[in-house]
Amino acid sequence: MSENILFITGHLAEPRLKAVLSSMEADFKWSVLDIGVKVAALMTEEIVLRRLPEAGAADKIMLPGRCRADLDRLSAHYGVPVVRGPDEVKDIPVFFGRARKASDMSKYDIQIFAEIIDATTMSIEEILETAEDYSHKGADVIDLGCLPDTPFPHLEDTVRALKTYGYKVSIDSADPDELLRGGKAGADYLLSLDESRLQIADEVASVPVLIPKDHGDMDSLYRAMDVLDGKGLPYLADPVLDPINFGFMTSLERYADLRRRRPDVEILLGTGNLTELTDADTTGTTAMLIGIASELNIRHVLVVQVSPHTRRTYEEHDAARRLMYASHADGELPKGYTDALLCLHDKRPYPSTPEEIAENADAVRDKNFRIEVAEDGVHIYNRDGHHVAQDIFELYPKLDLGDDSAHAFYLAAELARAETAWRLGKRYAQDERLDWGVAADKPAEDMSKLKEAGHTLAMKKTREEK
Repeated sequence: MSENILFITGHLAEPRLKAVLSSMEADFKWSVLDIGVKVAALMTEEIVLRRLPEAGAADKIMLPGRCRADLDRLSAHYGVPVVRGPDEVKDIPVFFGRARKASDMSKYDIQIFAEIIDATTMSIEEILETAEDYSHKGADVIDLGCLPDTPFPHLEDTVRALKTYGYKVSIDSADPDELLRGGKAGADYLLSLDESRLQIADEVASVPVLIPKDHGDMDSLYRAMDVLDGKGLPYLADPVLDPINFGFMTSLERYADLRRRRPDVEILLGTGNLTELTDADTTGTTAMLIGIASELNIRHVLVVQVSPHTRRTYEEHDAARRLMYASHADGELPKGYTDALLCLHDKRPYPSTPEEIAENADAVRDKNFRIEVAEDGVHIYNRDGHHVAQDIFELYPKLDLGDDSAHAFYLAAELARAETAWRLGKRYAQDERLDWGVAADKPAEDMSKLKEAGHTLAMKKTREEK
């Protein structure tokens, strides 16, 4: 028996909502209720409770995405689930398509090693603060980077302090003595050992990361692996990824060959030689590298965040590992699960056509400006006119703002945001920040109540009351 869904909307969106639902090959029954407000985003739970006495035949009630309401309270009142749909009517087919393919995005199987590259020069307190920051961004292991020819007298105390706070710790050093000291202090991993340093693995409980003795010498890596296999000791193997134009493809082949020859070995992939050494936005680079890790069943990645253009690389790796896990688990393309890595461009940037916006503009009977973006540029309209431009400076003479500086400031900020969205091909919604995916933090938002008046409106009201 198919589900019966009641869609609640406002005056302006009702025709479009019905048209979208009618065009869908939906596997559910549906009905639409105009709740009696012009704009669906102005709907509140009090309005819904007053104007919808009961759920009737509905098995589920769906509110518009921007509706501020306490969903739990409404669900309890009506006795059926009340959910929030997408922000835009045109996204409803995609919303239900994604719901059919819903996966638990909390799952992943790749462990992130986050390197503190200059731990040697930092105090224990500074390292603990950095570790907390990295762990919030997705790090599972705090990697203490040791600098060449730089003493690290507080190495042992640092390891013990991190362990006290529950962190997994790795020591990253070319100095065998530092590796040994870190291991004896309780480090979980040692980066890195080649076949000439395997005696360290006999003296500590730390899991070593094995690398070739000389760069690209896979035979030496296999010999080191054989030695620890013979002793029954755990390890991670790292053939070492090279930068682009300096052996990148050959190094990828080393990882693939290692997986073919040793199907069960635990492998570590260091991504910094691409993210740090390529002048390109790192979201796509990271997605590809974690996709490679997913295909090769690589469950450990070493991540470095040093260059300014890699400032969100921990968040990117975290989002990518969740995406690739869900894709692999479902046997689906890594598409349609999350937009976290779509930072600069959106898949569906323009929810309305110029013709649909013009139709909305014709229905407006008040002086409040609405701003929308379509393929042809930035639209702004109210009862007095509808204007379109690709350069927002062309709009100012047409708006007749007089000496209302607060309103002018507000419109300038919104129009600048809209033009940015249009030029990049991003989704724009008036009074909402642009969504930059994992490239920027999103402000906390209470979806159970309407937003408070913005600064310009609040200042205007204050002046009018004086």
